[in-house]
Amino acid sequence: MRTLAIDFGARRIGLAMSDEGGKWASPLEVLAVNDPDHAIEPVVKLVAKEAVQRIVVGLPLNMDDTLGGQAKVVIAWSRKLDAAIRSSARASPAIIFVDERLSSFEAEQRLIDVKRAGGKMTRKDKKQSLDAVAAAGILQSFLDGKLPAIDV
Repeated sequence: MRTLAIDFGARRIGLAMSDEGGKWASPLEVLAVNDPDHAIEPVVKLVAKEAVQRIVVGLPLNMDDTLGGQAKVVIAWSRKLDAAIRSSARASPAIIFVDERLSSFEAEQRLIDVKRAGGKMTRKDKKQSLDAVAAAGILQSFLDGKLPAIDV
């Protein structure tokens, strides 16, 4: 099952995609946006092009498991995305929310490890790929059964 993961941010939105078998996650791209609503159209096109069957969205919960302001923004944006997909396609993939706490920190650690292992990465490269790597980490954890869906 082809799954898209979204790591939502106010300035950058990281995307990752699973393989067709739904076993492995790979960083895809980072959408740099001044207005997150401008990212909806490229994501809708990606969903159609790749025949995405479900979308995993990282939800930034507070450390006490409550929904904070940013989590509410992510939920509202995801609802707009769902409406846009429904208006442009016959079938709409399920949108699943998962806990993304500390995903950016873990992604940054992965990129530091790559650099320590001899990988060439400038600060700019790191900044541009961080959100896609975070989305891939979220997706892989979900695919591995480590991140359950959150009801909102």
